[in-house]
Amino acid sequence: MATFPIKRLRRLRYNPVVRDMVRETQISKNDLIYPLFVVPGTNVKKEVRSMPGVYQMSIDVLVEECKEVEQLGIPAIILFGIPEHKDEMGSEAYNPEGIVQRAVREIKKNTSNLLVITDVCMCEYTSHGHCGILDGEKILNDKTVELLAKEALTHVQAGADIVAPSDMMDGRVLAIRKILDENGFIEIPILSYAVKYASGFYGPFRDAAESAPAFGDRRSHQMDIANALEALREAESDIEEGADIIMVKPAGAYLDIIWRVKEKFGMPTAAYQVSGEYSMIKAASKLGWIDEERVMIESLTAIKRAGADMILTYFAKDVAKYLDNKKK
Repeated sequence: MATFPIKRLRRLRYNPVVRDMVRETQISKNDLIYPLFVVPGTNVKKEVRSMPGVYQMSIDVLVEECKEVEQLGIPAIILFGIPEHKDEMGSEAYNPEGIVQRAVREIKKNTSNLLVITDVCMCEYTSHGHCGILDGEKILNDKTVELLAKEALTHVQAGADIVAPSDMMDGRVLAIRKILDENGFIEIPILSYAVKYASGFYGPFRDAAESAPAFGDRRSHQMDIANALEALREAESDIEEGADIIMVKPAGAYLDIIWRVKEKFGMPTAAYQVSGEYSMIKAASKLGWIDEERVMIESLTAIKRAGADMILTYFAKDVAKYLDNKKK
């Protein structure tokens, strides 16, 4: 094998055209899923304090946003709902006339090919902010799973293309697959938050989704940040239960997990560049410490290089515009 001075690895770096030709990892619009937050009311577009450029939107405003997203060539959104009323059972989550269900119907009426994914969880809908039904301060797994399955069914009946359970309850993928199949929705995929860590990077999301727990935390069901083998067990379990796509969340601090999950299972794999990752880049950019556009692309390239086939990111619109500008 040749060595220096015959081998000079920099030869492929001098010319920008050559650099582009040999680039191993390319970000494209087809990689992107754009998270959106829908709230009650009309003409509402309220910026999330801790997430510059991210908004809570009423359905009428959300529909216009989705039209823009589709025009930009972003293939998919994932929808989070904030209901007008919350209760201990999170009943608005599985109400056929709930905020997400109504939003899905309007989006599908007003767009042509935009893929609508819905987040399936209870935390935005419960008065206590936890991801399920409580007995004291303990989440009841099996009772919660029953309601998550009902929620997923109402989303699909409203027109959702994919459902994405994010709760981390045991057995919820199987329950959702069963209820969808029994109701004739055998073609609807499940994108499972299979590997969801109990991360400190979620803080700004809880502002956006108004879903902070009223007490305690979510470590009884979300994964310990130190564990990697457990991530493989979680992913394997969800695949066995019928998940069609598996997700790792967060992304940036868990690139090794994305890699291991993809290498072991070879499944379509998503990764969520979560609110804290987004907000840190925004904050550092605002202070003039980093080049926001450059770090945005670098961070997403790293996620894709680790093995993600699709990336949920609040930068989706910015990335689409960046890619359009590169073509000019």
